[in-house]
Amino acid sequence: MFPVNRGHVLVITDRHVGDYFELEKEEIEDLWETVRKARDLLEEKYSPQGFNVGFNVGEAAGQTIDHVHIHVIPRYSGDMEDPTGGVRHVIPERGKY
Repeated sequence: MFPVNRGHVLVITDRHVGDYFELEKEEIEDLWETVRKARDLLEEKYSPQGFNVGFNVGEAAGQTIDHVHIHVIPRYSGDMEDPTGGVRHVIPERGKY
């Protein structure tokens, strides 16, 4: 519903689980294989120059949906002024190094 960039995909588990760390080993393997497939499809369709891939666990980390999901966000040259640090910028004032 709220894509961060063109092609933004959510990979969601079959079993309803709120916490990534409560998944079974096989579920984790399936989840990451699906992330890889999503990346392959996005590369074919949109030809991005990079990706941000990640998930939130817990309210303090920004999780608002109580169901495990991984964001696969295609990145394009120039889609932001300075992408240095990538996911480190979840706390913007601490992201620079």
